[in-house]
Amino acid sequence: MKTDTPEATKGVLYGLSAYTIWGCFPLYFALFAGVPSYEVLIHRVIWSCVFLAVVVTILKRWKPITAALARPKKLGFVLGCAVFIAVNWGVYIYAVETRHVLQASLGYFLTPLVNVALGMLVLKETISRLQVVAVALATVAILYQLFLLGLVPWITLVLAFSFGTYGLLRKQVELDGLSGLFVETLLLLPVSLLALAWLGSAGQSHFSDSSTITLLLISSGMVTAIPLLLFAGAARRLRLATVGFLMYINPTLQFFIALFVFDEPMSGEKLLSFVMIWVALGLYSWSAWAGRQRTV
Repeated sequence: MKTDTPEATKGVLYGLSAYTIWGCFPLYFALFAGVPSYEVLIHRVIWSCVFLAVVVTILKRWKPITAALARPKKLGFVLGCAVFIAVNWGVYIYAVETRHVLQASLGYFLTPLVNVALGMLVLKETISRLQVVAVALATVAILYQLFLLGLVPWITLVLAFSFGTYGLLRKQVELDGLSGLFVETLLLLPVSLLALAWLGSAGQSHFSDSSTITLLLISSGMVTAIPLLLFAGAARRLRLATVGFLMYINPTLQFFIALFVFDEPMSGEKLLSFVMIWVALGLYSWSAWAGRQRTV
């Protein structure tokens, strides 16, 4: 455990900043009015790659990246990460565009429980009875939406499982967060450039519609990378348990933005499904905390 109080304080500030920025993403992506979500995704990949290349150069972190690129046969897991993070980004942008931010927030509330389930099913990890109950309760909440509300919460499910699978694959990659994300966007860059060229030739590109849209699309790279760098700073200074609790800031902010800024409808039935997820998260968090206390 790290006991350096000034460093721990920095870590908390970095973590709060990262999750607050992520939590406010609906406000940012709502600014891309009139630009299709797929085009925003294309630019997000391209400009993230450009911005990360600048950051890597400034921090002199090219060595692990060049080493990874020198072994293309071992980039399979990185390519898998790239595909799943692109799916996650694209669906999230679509959720904001179509004002389904409540579904998006539920997806990120659900993600830790999906991680537990994937760890048990794929990695054969052992989990406590309380964690089994938490996963079961979250499953009931989704089935409740499916059968009683007649709603398939596909945005919730795609966001939770794409990010959960991304995390699962990321465990197999030796690259750190910054280097890994750069290589992931680099692998997506050729497809993104081809898609952008096609949009331009078909007269469907919105890049030059206005100076505001142009700057917003370019800024998507910086907006993507900055919270990642802040999160990396937090993860180096804080216990994993602390980082785990901070992560709930993101979907909580999205939940309130959906309700009070975008005025998305919240029926009693839908609220009940959220409450079940929150109770499941409480059980999971308590189990994780109690387990760590026993190992201290």
